[in-house]
Amino acid sequence: MRKLKKTNKRIVKKKIDRKGVKRKDSRKNISKKDLKRNVDKKNFSSKRVKNTNKKLQVKKINAEVHKSKPDLKGQKILESYDVKLSDMDFKITITFGPSITKRYVVSLPELGIATKALLEEVKADLVSKVNISSSEILDPKEINHIRKKFKEQANVLLKKRLINLDKNTERLLVSLLIQDMLGLGDIEYLLADEMIEEIVIMSATENTRIYHRKHGWLETNIKPNSEADIQNFSNIIARRVGRQITTLSPLLDAHLLTGDRANAVLFPISSKGHTVTIRKFSRDPYTVTDFIKNGTCSSEVFALIWLCIQYEMSILVSGGTGSGKTTFLNVCMPFIPPNHRIISIEDTRELQLPEFLFWCPLTTRESNPEGKGRVDMLDLLINSLRMRPDRIVLGEMRKKEQAEVLFEAMHTGHSVYSTVHADSSVETVRRLVNPPIEVPPNLLSGVNLNVVMFRDRRSGLRRASQISEFVDAEGELVSVKPNILYRWRPDIDKQVSHSKPLKLFEDLNKFTGMSLVKIKNDLTEKKKILDWMVKKDIRTVKEVGAVMRDYYLNPKSVMKEIK
Repeated sequence: MRKLKKTNKRIVKKKIDRKGVKRKDSRKNISKKDLKRNVDKKNFSSKRVKNTNKKLQVKKINAEVHKSKPDLKGQKILESYDVKLSDMDFKITITFGPSITKRYVVSLPELGIATKALLEEVKADLVSKVNISSSEILDPKEINHIRKKFKEQANVLLKKRLINLDKNTERLLVSLLIQDMLGLGDIEYLLADEMIEEIVIMSATENTRIYHRKHGWLETNIKPNSEADIQNFSNIIARRVGRQITTLSPLLDAHLLTGDRANAVLFPISSKGHTVTIRKFSRDPYTVTDFIKNGTCSSEVFALIWLCIQYEMSILVSGGTGSGKTTFLNVCMPFIPPNHRIISIEDTRELQLPEFLFWCPLTTRESNPEGKGRVDMLDLLINSLRMRPDRIVLGEMRKKEQAEVLFEAMHTGHSVYSTVHADSSVETVRRLVNPPIEVPPNLLSGVNLNVVMFRDRRSGLRRASQISEFVDAEGELVSVKPNILYRWRPDIDKQVSHSKPLKLFEDLNKFTGMSLVKIKNDLTEKKKILDWMVKKDIRTVKEVGAVMRDYYLNPKSVMKEIK
């Protein structure tokens, strides 16, 4: 035991001695070079701390924003006008030149390199600082609230980072940020122009094209940066309406928050690249006054249509692609009395009715990725009959099942309005009685009036070319034929009377008890009101709707005001 204790003491002593020796040796052996190296290391670390503190401080810069001057060398200016987008004004120039197609040139704001980099930083900060729930993203009514959130936070962040920031520059930069983060980037410039009807993004290798109301198809100076950007636009559109567009389901038919119709096709289905087509609807839609003024349809014809709609006659609007079928249907909707319940059924919302109308708009829905939740037109059509409608408006009749339900609704006492693709009244009958629609000819008697729309492919004019009724045709293959009441004469650009009604006035007499004299007096009265509206330039949806409402509530006071 004593030996063990001694050996343990020796081991402890040796350890202590070794440690002590090591300490003494290390202190003695440190050279001047080593000491200098240690001091340099400490200074370097303190410099790094100072530099990191500097990085944390936001560096302020001057905002570099210039108005671009497009190169118009060798081109003539056809038209030039200003357009407003939120808090930003920009100029549109339409040009043409020798061996150059007509071009639509947007004066885009030009940013300096430092300003662009700063905006990217601000975007990243906005994403982290602005909290948005999934319910807000999917709710179209919340978009203005989201924009307000982003705007307030963007103003704060820009003021921190920019020197001498004037109000105009601040508004411009905030608009650009919101445009990129919540909108469709440079495409927003095109959406802001009310003269544009169609926007087509072909691919990232081609400039975006538009259809201008006045100048037709034009090439723009706006071009997507990449295919990823176009796919991102498609995803934004899809998310807003609760849909998806993926490689498994590469087709999308939806609408923007503004009500514009959007269609997207992804690569490789679209072999050039991702494609997006947006059909714009006017923020200030056409009314009956506009159509009479521009010669689309005369006040005499509109008076007849008004009379038919007032007394619950069914109307079918025919025409080719882009002829204005839906627009014409929309123009006629204010003729409906204010106390009638209207159910409209569409693939995408296109109809815009006055506020005073008793209207319930329904839209279809595609199935989810699992193939569930699909609601098509037939489902909505059958369901609408259980909603006690006085009027049913179907966006477009395409299938046999839809036509069968629609014509059954006509024969059960509902007033129905719809559109169908056909270029004349005769073709309308053929299209309805033959596949794919294939309605039994005896059901066509439910249609009281057929309006055929026409678009002149050379001049772009849209006109109501034929107004007809469907009558029985004995001894013919098809037991129904059209009787044309009015037709459009291109040489004088007017609708002229073609033949007298054989069935329409009889139906009006049967359902209303009005004699032929009373019907003609009513038509004269309505024509006077329409001509007075044109004279007084009563043209907005709200103004036209107010006149119609007043007429139904107190017709004598309206007639007194006209006289």
